Amino acid sequence: MVSDDTLETAAGNRYLEGDMAPVVDEVTATDLPVTGAIPEELEGRWLRNGPNPLGDVDPSTHHWFMGDGMVHGVRLRGGRAEWYRNRWVRGPRVAAALGGTAPAGTSFGDRDFGPNTSVGGFAGRTWAMVEAGPTPMTLTYELDTIGFDGFDGTLPAAFTAHPKYDPATGELHAVCYAYPEAMDRVQHVVVGPDGRVSKVTDIAVEGMPMVHDMSLTGSSVLVYDLPVCLDMEMAMGGSPFPFSWNPDHAARVGVLPRAGTADDIVWCEAPQAYVFHPVNAYDAEDGTIVVDVCRYDTVFDRDRLGPAGDSIPTLARWLVDPVAGRVVETPLTDGAHEFPTHDPRVGTRRHRYAFTAAGLGLGPTARVDVETGETVLHDHGPGRFGAEPIVVPKEGSSLEGDAWIMVCVNDRAGGPADLVILDGADLEAPPVAVVHLPRRVPDGFHGSWVPDTTVAPVGTPV
Repeated sequence: MVSDDTLETAAGNRYLEGDMAPVVDEVTATDLPVTGAIPEELEGRWLRNGPNPLGDVDPSTHHWFMGDGMVHGVRLRGGRAEWYRNRWVRGPRVAAALGGTAPAGTSFGDRDFGPNTSVGGFAGRTWAMVEAGPTPMTLTYELDTIGFDGFDGTLPAAFTAHPKYDPATGELHAVCYAYPEAMDRVQHVVVGPDGRVSKVTDIAVEGMPMVHDMSLTGSSVLVYDLPVCLDMEMAMGGSPFPFSWNPDHAARVGVLPRAGTADDIVWCEAPQAYVFHPVNAYDAEDGTIVVDVCRYDTVFDRDRLGPAGDSIPTLARWLVDPVAGRVVETPLTDGAHEFPTHDPRVGTRRHRYAFTAAGLGLGPTARVDVETGETVLHDHGPGRFGAEPIVVPKEGSSLEGDAWIMVCVNDRAGGPADLVILDGADLEAPPVAVVHLPRRVPDGFHGSWVPDTTVAPVGTPV
């Protein structure tokens, strides 16, 4: 539960204030100051996307998830931080407001929203992404908007902010939903290494659940049908984000065979909780599926403007049993945990470590041993808090967790942010390097490390 003073802050729209307040302009800075030594093997861009509303909004109705997208980035090469840039993701409305060129292409449903939730590199392109309908947008290497990208015309409808990469096949898998166009189904979408959609599977659901993320194993796709659903009263009242907690909607997890059809999905009864973000999932030898999740008791119940005002996210293991048709939950460790990441080398396979932020803007960066429950924290210092940790495997190492951990660290007093590089194998140690950014980065959503081998440093997609 949260305290009464937290609820009062939410009523005043905490998502527009303090560490979540938007910045008001775009900045370019070069030759950033660095404390410590940036590992020279890091050649590419750290990127982060998040809501940053342009212009005035009504604080009584503004939902955190609906702010205009803004991507922040730092380019590293040769042990130097060559530049920092922040750029609004320019849908037609934002482009017009800023006096710039309209983006190329069109979005699904003629939406003009610039994706605000995640950003990453795939098939030689940099994509800004969001759930529920808007088409991904491509950005230049320097983060300027190119336009909407329907994957060369192969994306039939919506996409997601959280596609999962399979290192064995080079594919991206996504579970997507579209409001209001498809209120009775979600879609499993597979994107091939060439950046084109290779498979789409329609999956029937009731009540239009909000499906923020999904999980992928070597054999299966996990579909999260959980009790945050379309609220018709909010929708009819014109709410820009008409989803709320629905205690009457039974939680379940669907197990869809990757090679199967919608008729092959097996639904498993799950704890009555909400999951924005799973860590990783894998197939166990006994036919069950193991997935570690950051789960909330409730969300969008008392706090209808964002996820921070109802309950604290905790880390738990869900054992999904398709034969028994149920999910068994086991807590993994104490404390708040959100924005989880894992070593990408173990994606879809058994993992040992989860790297997390200690809740929403609460402070430390954590490494949790999911086998023992041991939690190691890196304290960023008084008044400072770390966002989503990005795991970048070290060159020449195959050990899980032997990686550079990149974290955007902000100061609650409103000072400039730092891009902090930690040693994942010695998380409690002082930072390997601290890149000092020229400005605050609003507490936001998701990012990635995009090496130059994935997206080349040129102005247009490869």
